Amino acid sequence: MSRHPSWWHRSESMSKSSAGSESDSDTVISTLRDRLQSHTTPELAERAADLVDALLGLSPHLQAPADGRSPGAEPPAYPGADFENHHQWYGTFENLLLQYSEQTGQQALIRFRHAFPPAYTERFSCQQALDDIRFLESLSADHPLCMGFYTTDEALSGAELADGDCLTFKLYSNARQPVLSEVIPVLENLGLRVLSEHPHQLRASNQQVFWVSDFRVQTGLLNSELSLDTKRLVEETFVRVWSGEAENDRFNRLGVAGSLNWRDVTLLRACARYMKQLKFGFSQNFLADVLARNLSITQALVALFHTRFDPDYVAEDGSLASLEQHLDTVLEQVETLDDDRILRRFREVISAIVRTNAYQYSEDGESREGFKSYWSFKLRPDAISGIPQPVPAHEIFVYSPAMEGVHLRTGKVARGGLRWSDRQEDYRTEVLGLVKAQQVKNSVIVPAGAKGCFVCKQLPVNGGREAVQAEGVRCYQMFIRGLLDVTDNLVNGELVHPPRTRLHDERDEYLVVAADKGTATFSDIANRIAAEYNFWLGDAFASGGSEGYDHKGIGITARGAWESVKRHFREQGTDVEHDPVSVLGIGDMSGDVFGNGLLLSQSLRLVAAFNHQHIFIDPNPDPLVSWAERKRLFELPRSSWADYRKETLSAGGEVFSRSAKWLRLTPEIQQRFGIEASRMSPGELIQVLLQSEVDLIWNGGIGTWVKAQAESHADVGDKANDGWRADGQQLRARVIGEGGNLGITQAGRVAFSLAGGRCNTDFVDNAGCVDCSDHEVNIKILLNPLVAGGEITMEERNQLLRDMTDDVARLVLKNNYRQAQAISLARQFSLQNLQDYLGLMRDMAERGLLNTRLEHLPDLKEMTRRQDDGGGFTRPELSVLICYVRMELKQALAASWVTDQPEFQIEMDAVFPDRLCEQYGQLMPSHPLRREIIATQIANDLVNRAGMTLVHQANQNTGADASQVAAAWLIVQRLFNLNHYWSEIEALDGKVTWATQAEMIGSLKQMIDRAIPWVLRHFPGGLPASDGEPVVEGKIDAFVGHYQSLLAETMASEGSLARLVPESRWQDDYSRWTDAGVPSRLALFCSASESLYWLLDVIGIGQQTDTGLAEAASVYFGLGSRLQLTWLDQQLRRFSSSDRWQRLAVKGYRQELDSKLRQLACKMLMANSAAMTSQQNAVDGPETAAGTPCLETTDIDLTDSGWLNQLALKRWQSTLADIQGSARHDSAAYSVALTVLGDLAG
Repeated sequence: MSRHPSWWHRSESMSKSSAGSESDSDTVISTLRDRLQSHTTPELAERAADLVDALLGLSPHLQAPADGRSPGAEPPAYPGADFENHHQWYGTFENLLLQYSEQTGQQALIRFRHAFPPAYTERFSCQQALDDIRFLESLSADHPLCMGFYTTDEALSGAELADGDCLTFKLYSNARQPVLSEVIPVLENLGLRVLSEHPHQLRASNQQVFWVSDFRVQTGLLNSELSLDTKRLVEETFVRVWSGEAENDRFNRLGVAGSLNWRDVTLLRACARYMKQLKFGFSQNFLADVLARNLSITQALVALFHTRFDPDYVAEDGSLASLEQHLDTVLEQVETLDDDRILRRFREVISAIVRTNAYQYSEDGESREGFKSYWSFKLRPDAISGIPQPVPAHEIFVYSPAMEGVHLRTGKVARGGLRWSDRQEDYRTEVLGLVKAQQVKNSVIVPAGAKGCFVCKQLPVNGGREAVQAEGVRCYQMFIRGLLDVTDNLVNGELVHPPRTRLHDERDEYLVVAADKGTATFSDIANRIAAEYNFWLGDAFASGGSEGYDHKGIGITARGAWESVKRHFREQGTDVEHDPVSVLGIGDMSGDVFGNGLLLSQSLRLVAAFNHQHIFIDPNPDPLVSWAERKRLFELPRSSWADYRKETLSAGGEVFSRSAKWLRLTPEIQQRFGIEASRMSPGELIQVLLQSEVDLIWNGGIGTWVKAQAESHADVGDKANDGWRADGQQLRARVIGEGGNLGITQAGRVAFSLAGGRCNTDFVDNAGCVDCSDHEVNIKILLNPLVAGGEITMEERNQLLRDMTDDVARLVLKNNYRQAQAISLARQFSLQNLQDYLGLMRDMAERGLLNTRLEHLPDLKEMTRRQDDGGGFTRPELSVLICYVRMELKQALAASWVTDQPEFQIEMDAVFPDRLCEQYGQLMPSHPLRREIIATQIANDLVNRAGMTLVHQANQNTGADASQVAAAWLIVQRLFNLNHYWSEIEALDGKVTWATQAEMIGSLKQMIDRAIPWVLRHFPGGLPASDGEPVVEGKIDAFVGHYQSLLAETMASEGSLARLVPESRWQDDYSRWTDAGVPSRLALFCSASESLYWLLDVIGIGQQTDTGLAEAASVYFGLGSRLQLTWLDQQLRRFSSSDRWQRLAVKGYRQELDSKLRQLACKMLMANSAAMTSQQNAVDGPETAAGTPCLETTDIDLTDSGWLNQLALKRWQSTLADIQGSARHDSAAYSVALTVLGDLAG
């Protein structure tokens, strides 16, 4: 039904009556009915009561006149004096309107000639009506409301002017009547108190309805003498709030009180919203009140922002410094502590901003000034005091009334997923925890860790799931644009900064994102926006899109985590792919990680699983039958445990609903899980399952299910599962595989490990997903310029990506394998050299690189207790340490000469598939991330192969920095062809025991530990420091080639080795390993590895003395035996001390011992080669040497030689005898021995 035009004058007394007594209300309503009935047409006389109800909001409809006449066409012939005045008003109005229309056309005359009802004409003059028409004509579908102040002299009676401190304005709307309950909060937040409101409905000739609502208000902050500019600020702010462009809160009163426009107020509000996420501790209203109490400081803060970032502001020299000084002064004058803290925090946040899109224009005109409807701020979080730990390197905060979001990066080149969060109050806390995990997870790939999330603040109540999804996509798009708005770009290889953006930081063009919770299908959306921005990364901006690697299709996350599972069981003598393994699962077969993982072995016996809907139990499963049924579920479009066919379950198996009150347990379930009760609640059963005796817990679901006993459920932060969680020490599983994230707290993992279980961490186990994405992004970055240049088509690029799917998967799984292996080796080596690992952890903590408390790493007291019990670091703790070591090493190498060294560019080839290197290898040197890729590859290999303590120990022992150690490592690797032998050891998986493999790897590590300092000492001219220039091209190859061929010839056969190195030094290990099934060449190399290190000195001795290699070896090893230097070296190797300086001293003694032996050998060979009773032919290498084996006990007569000081010899022999006769050796004894040996060598 059409609503009749309102000709009712709602007075302030009517408003007051609603708050009065019931009898007063009845009187007013009765009076109103009488007045309406006397002024309406006969047709409406019977409907007067309904009209009153409608006007009071009590009746939803009012019937139109029976004659069908459209309301508002011609005013009817109303009886009474009031309506005679109404007709007179219209006569004057038409004349005025004709004059107005002559200027603007006839449209206004036609539309509004009879639009104004009597209640309006009684109240306002014709000139005011003409002014109102101007406002009404400015309305449109995009801007359906406006506001205008006016003076009361022209409109209101003298009685209504009694309150001289009032302001009057009108709201104009063409959409709907502004509801008073919606208007009042907006006005009150502007500092205006509503005294009265008079709504008027206007109906134009085309039946379009307009509303003119007349308001009388008082201002609570100032008197009524508002300036014209301030009134315009209020008008603009109200309209922006009403349209949703600004939020409705107490910050808006700053516009009236402080003469700030609505965007200035929005700036302060955005800062306050960010401060809320920093856990600042004050409410938003209190922050707004503080700003209102300190208006001059508030205005100065806004001025600070404009001065720093407005590209149109031409600052005078010293203006910013002057403003900063002014802020210093006025802040000192703030009287209360809370006000001071808050105002200083606003200043800190504004000063921490380094970029903003606040002055960028919107291409689609989303804001009436042309600016964008959302604000983006890039900040330096470390410039904000008290910010929650860990502190990211870079942060972007995106704000709008519809959404908020943060993106945290731990480095310039960083990547991580963006999630749709539902944590409105603390979404930054959520993402901060995630970025901490992402940081260590990304240690194996090029980018550092990053994470982002956004929240939707205006999700639709109606419209269902589709409407909510649409709003989520809109907010996600806004978030992506906010990130790109403050990010540099590359155009034809040239750096381009964002438009209209003042920069207070360095270049920053690398921004990549990925899918996460709630955004799994959004990557293509992000890439389309990147294309709109012409962003240089193209569809490499968001990995996992329609033309990227499908992680679920490849199963890469589960397969990567399975590498850890296989290792855990293999080291315990179980082949998980063939031996029966009982499993408890967390998740269901529809999930990527859970489903793919539980199809990787047909020998698994899934005895139980649960997710948020069901509990699945199969007490005695047939492995092949259950595997087939799991596969069927996985291949369904959507499935749950309820779809599991009951006939495939073993006897007593059940699928329970978690919504049930009680679960009846079959005897088979009771027996399998040791349950006495015949029924349990779902939560109680889950607790029993978690603590049941199984081989493997496979986590591929959501929720945190295991904590430590010392942790409260509140510490865990997963309230939904508080009632059913188990403690780590309660678990009886042998192994935990963490395909999913956050299934166990770090303290829970440690507790499980200390109780005898085996697990790593989620960021280690499921790193395959980020590694796969990294490969995708790096390949696209390499190929996209070819597409842009027309050298290949996009379809050809996409086909190549598809063709390389298996190759990429192999590279990713190799990284997973080696990282898990490195943790196993670290666990073994840390038990032997615990102090080295403690020293590494302490050093990183002291340098601010590692927060041991935040990472749940043990303190010295705890480690002492563990050491007394024969323990050490757990695998979860080593997982954290190894990732932090990688991160530091990556950063150091990326900034050093190593990544520019020509001989090291080949490291790029190990990152990409072979076919890509073959086809496009010429493009590798121009890859934008070349330095980072090379640094990552070197860091990964060094840490995985040589151990996490290598760089730290080499630095402690030699003073070399990370770049020098890494370069020496690469040289040693090539000198001995180590990659070949490592691959051969890894190929023995399942053929020999892990103990045998670990022992061989340990022998190689000992050689590396000694060879790296040797290279650092003997490389011609020394290796450059990190800030130096690369070595002259070819010099490293020449150095390697000088030794490599002789070493390779030595290792050609058992006989060739025996001719140079005494068999007593390697034969025992060689025989033991070959007996264990190790191939002879591999066993030979590993058993002789330490002797091969000594051969480096032997080769140098031969060249220095112009002596054949065999003769030099005979003298070198003979002297070592004759002087018992070999025995002394063994003692030094076994020495252990908790004192750092003693450990450093002893490691230095080993190097000194080698140096003295070399001196003695050179001295003997140069003085008198005839001193050897077993003369050998001088030869160039082992192949031409005499066939006689080298004897370690060569009969060298030291008592009658002219080249050796006999007094020094006797002193040496005496000193050595004293040490050998002592029950306890310490570094002081070794120091004396080396001093005496120095005298002997001198």
